[in-house]
Amino acid sequence: QVQLVESGGGLVQAGGSLRLSCAASGHTFSNYAMSWFRQAPGKEREFVAGIGVATYYTDSVKGRFTISRDNAKNTVYLQMNSLKPEDTAVYYCAVRPSLVVLRGSSQYPNWGQGTQVTVSS
Repeated sequence: QVQLVESGGGLVQAGGSLRLSCAASGHTFSNYAMSWFRQAPGKEREFVAGIGVATYYTDSVKGRFTISRDNAKNTVYLQMNSLKPEDTAVYYCAVRPSLVVLRGSSQYPNWGQGTQVTVSS
């Protein structure tokens, strides 16, 4: 059974940095796309970044966020720099059994529980 556990969220001032981690278990994930989504209060869950054959980012985080993975540890990371108050959300890790990164949340069968990121102005 696939399990995903996020960590690294917290409260940070605007301009600061956080590094999120997502540890996966229950399978070998080297052939999985691993992505980060986020959901702010009152808004739909949105794609943030994904890594498979290549890496992809939503426009609002390009140049500020970096996604990476360590297949030996079955872990995906999201380095978030120059954080803005609009980055405040619950961040979720998700995986799908293909190296093709897709941006639709319905394409991911496995999700973590989420980690809160709050950026104060």
